Amino acid sequence: MEKVFQNYYQSCYNRTGFVPTIPLGHYVHPGDFFQINNGEITLLGNIYMNKLVSPENCDISSANLLHAANWSFHQGVTKPYSGRGVGENLIDGQFEYSRQVLAFDGYGSFFFKGTNPESVRINNWNIIADELIIKLTQTNFSFRDVYVVTETAVTSNWTLAICGSEEGELEIATNTENHGLVDLFGHETSRTVQSKEIEYYHREVKRKPHFFKAKKLKVKNDKLDHFISDLINRRKGVYEWASEFYDYNFEYDMVNYSPQVSNNVQGSLLDMLQANELNPNTALLYFKWADFDLDDISRLFNSNGR
Repeated sequence: MEKVFQNYYQSCYNRTGFVPTIPLGHYVHPGDFFQINNGEITLLGNIYMNKLVSPENCDISSANLLHAANWSFHQGVTKPYSGRGVGENLIDGQFEYSRQVLAFDGYGSFFFKGTNPESVRINNWNIIADELIIKLTQTNFSFRDVYVVTETAVTSNWTLAICGSEEGELEIATNTENHGLVDLFGHETSRTVQSKEIEYYHREVKRKPHFFKAKKLKVKNDKLDHFISDLINRRKGVYEWASEFYDYNFEYDMVNYSPQVSNNVQGSLLDMLQANELNPNTALLYFKWADFDLDDISRLFNSNGR
């Protein structure tokens, strides 16, 4: 995904706890499972539609009201002008209007406003979580990297503007009576008069499921530590072995050498397990669920998705 959206994504998560799918445009529902590849969300299925959860364990909420104040936020935006003016047209004659100018101070600065937020969530995640680990990694699928949507949020409307340069501007106005000098951005009667260097601008007026919370599959810390320690110990002897095995005098600097293994290789480490060591009976010993967080948002802005 383009870097210009990164500030908005991070701020949306920090303020609301939800991750947006704009501009990807996906509709997400509780139970959807997906991967992140090359900075894009790839929807793969739904745990209910794919019958990974039995009917008696389908417990999904209706509308849950969310804290509305969290759904209006901005970064790098000031309001250098707010005021009222007088216009004139041939039919109605003179009329008053409110006008506001928003100044964006840098690449990726943004303004977002959503109203009447609600969510739909999986109520019994803790009950079905272990069953899903087994089915997603062993019996139905063989995932090592997968996310499951646990909650979807919608608003009655939302508006988003993102600046694509070091200097942007958005001028908006409304002629609604008694609107006063309150914020015009995102108001249903507001109209854009002019814009400058705005990379993305959109207003959504339907309750489309564009925001989500999710769980991600992870290797348990104790197993991961064991794998990494074992791999480091094996790597320590590889240079001595290589010197004897290859008919070439490789030169190594072994003083204070300490092999390093990144925790990001957790999926690859599982590939080193002995055949059938990871199976439906042992899957819960190796895997757990964790919250989708800022590290996962970073994957959306990494071309490799890693």
